[in-house]
Amino acid sequence: MAVLLITYDLNKPGQNYEKLYETIKSFGPWAHYLESTWFVETNFTKTQVREKLKTVLDKNDHFFICTVKDYDGWADKKLWEWLKKRV
Repeated sequence: MAVLLITYDLNKPGQNYEKLYETIKSFGPWAHYLESTWFVETNFTKTQVREKLKTVLDKNDHFFICTVKDYDGWADKKLWEWLKKRV
């Protein structure tokens, strides 16, 4: 399993975030402590995640996926606890 970081910009007003959120949550255990950023522990590859996300986003939206191997920053304590258990 890997922890993926998924971040996005939805560029059309009135976007349906629920479809996006449901799709991200379907990949596995998740953490969502930053506005447009999710962490997901999953067996899916980045390519599989990309293809699934493309089905719920508009063509003018943008997203980025990467594998989390090391991290640092300033965030809610619960996020650090979640990451520490998985990375």
